Amino acid sequence: MIDTDRYGPWAVVAGGSEGVGAAFATELAAAGTNLVLIARKPEPLQETARQARELGAEVRTLALDLLAADAVDRIARETADIEVGLLVYNAGANSYGSEFATGELDRLRAVVDLNITRQLDLVHLFAPAMRERGRGGIVLVGSMSGYMGAPNQSVYSASKAFTNVFAESLWVELEPHGVDVLDLVLGVTRTPAMQRAGLDFDIPGMLVAEPVDVAREGLAHLTDGPVWIAGGNYAAVRKRAEFPRTDRVRAAAEGMRALMRR
Repeated sequence: MIDTDRYGPWAVVAGGSEGVGAAFATELAAAGTNLVLIARKPEPLQETARQARELGAEVRTLALDLLAADAVDRIARETADIEVGLLVYNAGANSYGSEFATGELDRLRAVVDLNITRQLDLVHLFAPAMRERGRGGIVLVGSMSGYMGAPNQSVYSASKAFTNVFAESLWVELEPHGVDVLDLVLGVTRTPAMQRAGLDFDIPGMLVAEPVDVAREGLAHLTDGPVWIAGGNYAAVRKRAEFPRTDRVRAAAEGMRALMRR
């Protein structure tokens, strides 16, 4: 169970409407943490807020596109009067899968902005107060994709590699000041977004995690940063980081094509 004295009384969950973000929301609400939920789609956002309120949490919702020019200002205004002890950045999705050379550059840049730029903005918004108070936590939801390049995911994979290194650096800087930082690295997870993308979850031998399980894992291991590999994927991530790279990248590419049914 999450320590609300250490990581409360409020948590901000970016990407908190469905899947892993919604699972974080309900787990935190059940533990007695109040929530600011941020997501683009108002309907699932309100449904997750309703579930969290039924568990006893006070909930504020912000239905906004994190890439909007005024997004950070709106989040700052919405949280100015509360003490945020936990930030969960779960908004970094592969919003545009394409080969880089033939892809639309503006859409590829949007992947960078969502996965990197806005992540930096929100960490910089909330980390200083946590550091000053001497307590708090930051969870950056990463991906196994950040450990290896893949076809149609060049920018997404690179942005998740950024999250890996950024989380490790934050951990080194903030851990002496009582702030825990965790890069929660996910493998294949049965989220609504992945289901809509048509992923093949039935490939023999593939580990498929459920959102509630990885959210619980992340909260349980928040003090075990800077990196936690969720869903039993530690051996697979370790293998991805090995050398030589040629055969590993090619083999992973074949696996990705099978997962994406391409």
